[in-house]
Amino acid sequence: MLTQINAHNNSPKAGKRSATEQGHLILPNKKVGRYAMALARYLPLTLLLPLIFIGEVSLANELPINQAGADKELVIEEVVIKGSRTGQKASQWLGSVYSLTESELQLVRHRHITEALVRAPGVWISRGNGQEHLTALRSPVLTGAGACGAFVMAEDNIPLRAAGFCNVNQLLEATSELAAGIEVLPGPQSVLYGSNALHGVINILSPPLYGGRSSSRMALETGSHDYYRSQFVHRTGNSYLGFDGTRDGGYKDDAGFDQQKAKLRYGASLGKVDIISSAAFTNLNQETAGFVRGDDAYKDSDRQRENPNPEAYRDVRSQRWNTRFEVTVDAATQWTFTPYVRNTEMEFLMHFVPWQPLEKNSHYSLGWQSGLKQRLNQSLVLNLGLDGEYTRGELQETQSQSFSPAIPSGTHYDYRVAAQVVSPFAALSWQLNSATTISAGLRYEWLHYDYDNKAPGESPCAGGIDCRFIRPEDGTDSYNNASWQFGAVHKIYPRHSVFMNYARAYRAPQTTELYRLQNGQEDVDLDAETLDSIELGLRGESENWQYSIAAYLMKKDEVIFQNSQRHNISGASTLHKGLEVAASWTPTRDWYLQLNGSYARHTYDSNIAISAVNIDGNEIDTAPRYTGSAQLGHYFFGHSLVELEWLYLGSYYTDPENQHSYPGHQLVNMRVNWEVSREWKLALRVHNVADENYADRADYGFGQERYFIGEPRTAFIEISREM
Repeated sequence: MLTQINAHNNSPKAGKRSATEQGHLILPNKKVGRYAMALARYLPLTLLLPLIFIGEVSLANELPINQAGADKELVIEEVVIKGSRTGQKASQWLGSVYSLTESELQLVRHRHITEALVRAPGVWISRGNGQEHLTALRSPVLTGAGACGAFVMAEDNIPLRAAGFCNVNQLLEATSELAAGIEVLPGPQSVLYGSNALHGVINILSPPLYGGRSSSRMALETGSHDYYRSQFVHRTGNSYLGFDGTRDGGYKDDAGFDQQKAKLRYGASLGKVDIISSAAFTNLNQETAGFVRGDDAYKDSDRQRENPNPEAYRDVRSQRWNTRFEVTVDAATQWTFTPYVRNTEMEFLMHFVPWQPLEKNSHYSLGWQSGLKQRLNQSLVLNLGLDGEYTRGELQETQSQSFSPAIPSGTHYDYRVAAQVVSPFAALSWQLNSATTISAGLRYEWLHYDYDNKAPGESPCAGGIDCRFIRPEDGTDSYNNASWQFGAVHKIYPRHSVFMNYARAYRAPQTTELYRLQNGQEDVDLDAETLDSIELGLRGESENWQYSIAAYLMKKDEVIFQNSQRHNISGASTLHKGLEVAASWTPTRDWYLQLNGSYARHTYDSNIAISAVNIDGNEIDTAPRYTGSAQLGHYFFGHSLVELEWLYLGSYYTDPENQHSYPGHQLVNMRVNWEVSREWKLALRVHNVADENYADRADYGFGQERYFIGEPRTAFIEISREM
């Protein structure tokens, strides 16, 4: 049995939840949280012995190059993009796509998903404390109630959260630690995914099911700052079971987290019908550290462990299930139908505002994705689909003590929203000749919200008070939007091609933007955000190298923002342009070099009323112009591997007025995987080898510079076995 204890000692901290409430995973004897207990029944710690499989390493790019050690031969694979929903080949994709393979993820063994996604250009997952994060994907780091609606975070093509109910930290609900790969589809993808796919999609891929003998993998890992992780994976010909449990004592004072994730998959074939069912379960109990405030505070070694918010925490639970039915009617016709269910629950202390209320939010969904792929003739392929979803979500915000007459104790918000989505789409691909393919797609979406205010009155404040919190009356809102895409791929030389993509995407307002109003705003009139994009690119490969280069220009209109009066308003415009490069080179079968880089400018394209000065033309805050990474790897003793990694994050402004900035940083990491025998492996990872002082995220707020300070040099060692 697993127990719950405080992340740092066995007694509750003053001002924090008791150990019983925290649900931390460590040792026997005490009661465990209901979710961890459920996992413990099926996956006792006695099974979580040492192991991890590190096999071939594939270089992150559109067409990974696989290596298997000293006796390997170079093989270039034609990658199929799972996020395309139609099994499209990467060489025929109309835009950029960047993929991380299972072997790369096993090499990186990320504690936080940012450690993996630095290998994709144009992506910056800005780490907060623990597992928290904000996302930049062909965009600045976006913040605010609905900012997360600019991206789709998916697992096996199904969004982790329902349209209208996003959360900025939603990637922590993915089972990326057990994934077979991660796909990044930058730029607008609404034709495939509907609302929210403005700036791109991050798609987590579940482990495949395949025939062959049964196998198991077990691993045990430990590292700096009381870090422990155990993992167990078991495969048969038609099933998969995986569990990953982590405890991180935290570099910061009074901070750390316990996390458990499980993945179950089962497949069967009934004649022409292939069926795969997947279930995912996640649980996070986190003690959160807040911003450290003060000019260049991240440079002060005496303040690097400082936690101004020892009372803060975040608890998250999620459960997801889907079954994919794939029917091959004949060589020209294929049907797919995927019903799914999701449920999420989150509770956290809003430590980033001075009065520190408690928020609880949850939602559950029933939905489906469907598609028909029909080859009309040798040149034309038609894809049709109809997606739908029903969601019921709730949000409560409460405060235990009064902060001021305008910010009283009690319930600030308590509402429920029912949402329905129906969305048909169609795409046509035309093989014009042996060198050129032209494609076009269209989606239309109907999204309807039914809002029910469960809290009494218009506000929680006494009469005559200009209250911070406003509760709209019950009502409904509907958004009907179209997205489209048109592009072409042209082969200019064997295994080298150019591509062009012109697309429009949209996102409907999120429920928090519509119904969590402030400062006297009794209702809103928000339009859906739209983004128009044009992308030009070149990609290719040879026997020992491959590359992808893409340039893009994107204009986003009807941008939703909160003005200086804290009213939610739409109508702003922003401009986004950039260049991305990804390349890999294998000069010999024992060496590889992998590079990626991005140059981008994200600017305000109208005067947005979030500042006392005109910011039209200013760079958007938290938007570095330059980002990139490089990995140099060498195989030794057959399949053993050493890799050096260099990370670069350029300078960026931390306020809309462009008066404050962070200078950026460079880091070096090292990884060593040693194959002791066919069954036993050892792995060593050292992060921030040069022990640089840096900030995971810099910000300017409430008149102060503030930082999430990055960790100093840390080391982790893992022993693993495959059976």
